[in-house]
Amino acid sequence: MRALVLAATAALGLGLLSPVPAGAADRNADRQAVPDLQVRRLVTGLDHPWDVRPIGGGRLIFTQRDRATVSIWANGRTRRVGFPSGQVWVSGETGLMGLDVDPGFAKNRRFFTCQGGRTARGHDVRVMAWRLNARLTRVVAGKKLVGGFPATSGRHGGCRLLALENGSLVVGTGDAAVGSNPRNLRSLGGKTLRLNARTGRPWRTNPFVKAANRNKRYVFTYGHRNVQGLDVQPGTGRLWSVEQGTSRDDEVNLLVRGGDYGYHPVPGYNESVPMTDPGLPGRQRRAVWSSGSPTLATSGGGFVSGRRWGAYDGTFAVAAQKGERVLFLTVRGKRLLNVRVPDALRRYGRIRTVVDGPGSVIYVTTDNGNGHDAILAVRPAAG
Repeated sequence: MRALVLAATAALGLGLLSPVPAGAADRNADRQAVPDLQVRRLVTGLDHPWDVRPIGGGRLIFTQRDRATVSIWANGRTRRVGFPSGQVWVSGETGLMGLDVDPGFAKNRRFFTCQGGRTARGHDVRVMAWRLNARLTRVVAGKKLVGGFPATSGRHGGCRLLALENGSLVVGTGDAAVGSNPRNLRSLGGKTLRLNARTGRPWRTNPFVKAANRNKRYVFTYGHRNVQGLDVQPGTGRLWSVEQGTSRDDEVNLLVRGGDYGYHPVPGYNESVPMTDPGLPGRQRRAVWSSGSPTLATSGGGFVSGRRWGAYDGTFAVAAQKGERVLFLTVRGKRLLNVRVPDALRRYGRIRTVVDGPGSVIYVTTDNGNGHDAILAVRPAAG
């Protein structure tokens, strides 16, 4: 397998916002070997598996969006967890979506989901906390941490989760295809939010935590269209997001506390406006990477760690649905150095997410539907 290195905007028409610098950092990065990748279909027969997490002992926990199920894979077998699927509102792009496990899962068996829900007035998107029984066969407790994310037809449900070691939970939300949501600080749509993973209260260091409006207290960043990926960069603590564009400009963003990421599709829902509009009042944060035109429909992303990964070590791996590939972005600080697209991951159709696992493995979910999806285990081939 050969990895295609995108060293400039014109390489595959990906439209990088910043040209790849030609300095010593790039030359050092390129000296690392680019390993071949071994891909195995680990779990099959799935339908829109939205998120997956390792839970120790070689086991995985994962969600399926439209089936609204939580399942555990162990020892080559998949077992559905007893879970209140009937409580999940499923429509279009919304259903049972983001998943993460509590850092103390081995002892407390807690995990989190982001999902569609039903309200007295219709529907919303919400974040739930759950606890599994000792045998990990069913949930025995559930609690809504925060809800009221806007929901219309189910479009732009967002819903990625990231549980951090300090007890906070980061949530990526979509704008529900309502143009005023991204920059309206009283709306939870088109944002990244940060909350206490135990109590559900706004995180204590949020930029607007003392605001009179309750929703505003949750806001970490705003001006987003549809946040589909979140991860923290190892060794730096920096938070990164992946966002789906309109007809152009999928984005990978470095999240800065209180930052405005510049999406404001008004009047109505005018998707011809830039994903990051520098003409808006205040300062807008530019994307570190952008797809240009056309989009690849980027989705989940995760950092890859381990010396066996060679040139992929430390990269941000980004799934693409329409583009049917995984992009490995090498970033240093706020700079993009290069993008590699391995051929080995261009054979499985639409890709929903990438999650780093223990040891030298990443888990990749496909998103083709109709029971044809899988969770892939991807490893660097032995040199």
